[in-house]
Amino acid sequence: MEEQKNQFLPYKIICEPGYGEYEEKKSRFLANAAPVTSEEEAAAFIASIRKKYYDARHHCYAFVIGRNREITRCSDDGEPSQTAGKPILDVILGSRVHNLCLVVTRYFGGTLLGTGGLVRAYSGAAKEGLYNSRILELNPGRLMDVETDYTGIGKIQYILGQNQITLLDSRYTEKVEISAM
Repeated sequence: MEEQKNQFLPYKIICEPGYGEYEEKKSRFLANAAPVTSEEEAAAFIASIRKKYYDARHHCYAFVIGRNREITRCSDDGEPSQTAGKPILDVILGSRVHNLCLVVTRYFGGTLLGTGGLVRAYSGAAKEGLYNSRILELNPGRLMDVETDYTGIGKIQYILGQNQITLLDSRYTEKVEISAM
């Protein structure tokens, strides 16, 4: 029942990849965000970032796939546990964007950041990458075809207007047929 209810709620997706940078004590964090609809697409995107920044020390990532976040994954890629992948995932979940993969690449600057510094840096980079992406809010609808006689069309148009339902098409023959969403 909950899944049926959610299918008509607005949701956000990323429609154009984004890039952001964050610097902390000479370490550079490069965030790349891209739309994905499967784990295979996410894995391919992560592999492309690893190839692009082959000389970097860490490629930490998180992704969320599905209208109801059916698939969520994250990886610290060698950083201390819960200091990279989880903060990136928290940024994604907080933004309420679906079907998104975000990879943050770290170039070590020579100074250890500690767990708090790593969480702050990975979160900051993830926010920058997401901020520089193009995000759309989708409002799903359902197509309705209604058939009535001429005496009922006024009432139907009133109800559609009151509920902010868009009238797409009207056909006037011996009866009235309308399409709305």
